[in-house]
Amino acid sequence: MSPRSLPLATLLGGLLAGGASPCPAVAAGAPQACAGLLLVANKGDHTLSIVDPAAGRQLAAVREGGETGHEVAASPDGRRAYVPVYGSAGVGQAGTDGRLIDVIDLGTRAVVATIDLGRGLRPHKPVFGPRNGLLYVTTELDNSVTIIDPATLRILGSVPTGRSQSHMLAISSDGTRGYTANVGSGTVSVLDLDARALLTTIPVATMVQRISLSTDGRWAFTADQTKLRLVVIDTATNAVSASVPLPGIGFGTTPTPDGKWLLVTLPALRMLGVVDLGRMRVARTIDVPSAPQEILVRPDGGVAYVSCDKSGQVAVIDLKSWRVDRLIDVGPVDDGLAWAGAN
Repeated sequence: MSPRSLPLATLLGGLLAGGASPCPAVAAGAPQACAGLLLVANKGDHTLSIVDPAAGRQLAAVREGGETGHEVAASPDGRRAYVPVYGSAGVGQAGTDGRLIDVIDLGTRAVVATIDLGRGLRPHKPVFGPRNGLLYVTTELDNSVTIIDPATLRILGSVPTGRSQSHMLAISSDGTRGYTANVGSGTVSVLDLDARALLTTIPVATMVQRISLSTDGRWAFTADQTKLRLVVIDTATNAVSASVPLPGIGFGTTPTPDGKWLLVTLPALRMLGVVDLGRMRVARTIDVPSAPQEILVRPDGGVAYVSCDKSGQVAVIDLKSWRVDRLIDVGPVDDGLAWAGAN
């Protein structure tokens, strides 16, 4: 496993060069200054949308080097995006097995490097470690999470998950624990990221999708794909502690920074559910365009972005009024979201 055979100086030069600021200028009269960029992985045309969230418009669509990226992570400095090229099919389905991770410079809006995993592993969810700044990427066909040094683009090792289809990853705020949703086995794996070891595997359901952690790290959430419920895991005991009834099958989840709410997409209902974490019940639902997938809450907690893949749009939700503020056109079959903070 090694980066594509380009000179390292060339790779790092493109990555570290000052270039344009990733935060575009905001027109006079705009309601607020730009605080960053919204990144959207478009599965339908193999591109990454770079969106000005203040203006509510796509600035560019960067073509990936393969078919196709489902998820994206932004570097902590807001200058780069990392897009694992998963393959041509959904999780557990027949198709190509991706082996690359594209590195995109958000200033020049171009792919400046590609990490080659050495063989088809279906890399999927990238997450930066909050403490060490390393990049962790789920690598499904290896039943693992691969660890990458973003400074050198070198693969440092991996953490076994003990189950197949380890699709999504959440990392604790102290960077010591990782949690993967293992789709087909209906389990969640708990990882010791420092020791690079599997701690335990938690049975959850027949099939699960996606995973997130509460703001305080007390709970992990994953959506049962066979019953109308959200499963709640106590991270202190690594056991299922509660089940939240949902009006439809859930999918992606994300907490609000204040810890009061958990947002959950309900694709078949074209809704976003809002779970009151104090009462562990759905407090309200919000209509959104067709097939909502992933949710990203802006760092200040004022807005949530919801990718709606059948519409090729991102719904912008005002978290004070609980209303759709606007719709942003992006690419077809949009899914993964990331926030690139301004320098």
